[in-house]
Amino acid sequence: MNKGMKVMLLVTLVSLGIAALWNSVPIIKNSIHYILDPTAGSLLNFNANLGLLIITAIVSLAIALVQKYTVDADEMKKIKEEQKILKEEMAKFKAHPEKMLELQKRQMAMIPKTWDLTMKPLIYTSLPIILFFRWFNDYFITNPVKFFGIMSWIWAYLILSIIFSIIFRKLLKLP
Repeated sequence: MNKGMKVMLLVTLVSLGIAALWNSVPIIKNSIHYILDPTAGSLLNFNANLGLLIITAIVSLAIALVQKYTVDADEMKKIKEEQKILKEEMAKFKAHPEKMLELQKRQMAMIPKTWDLTMKPLIYTSLPIILFFRWFNDYFITNPVKFFGIMSWIWAYLILSIIFSIIFRKLLKLP
């Protein structure tokens, strides 16, 4: 396991541990509610649909900015180009198992580099996102809403975050 994988595993375990302690360690829950109730909570209280739209846009923009400034775009572009070339070569040599095996080994050798590049933003965003989701869950348990008249907050958030992520990735020219 390389260094990047170890760091990501540690961050994930800490994030999940904090999320699991949400109800049993009141300071975690109370601190997040203290910060988000007057800000994000006020937006949702004003208009749940508009509030979720704005919050999702802000979170998606923050994630895109972290990605933009933590991922080496040139290196990522280079790896994607190499992967594309390897894929084309693999298509040519489908009938040659020994050549395919060599190409697959080269492709597998790129995985750790790709992992390190793509996981770096998660190191910075996983804990805040998990805490935000725990807060959302608390908020919508006490204030149930059907977003756009048909879906729960989680589905509305997921759909909106995909849309905003696509928009911000294009605007910020992310790989």
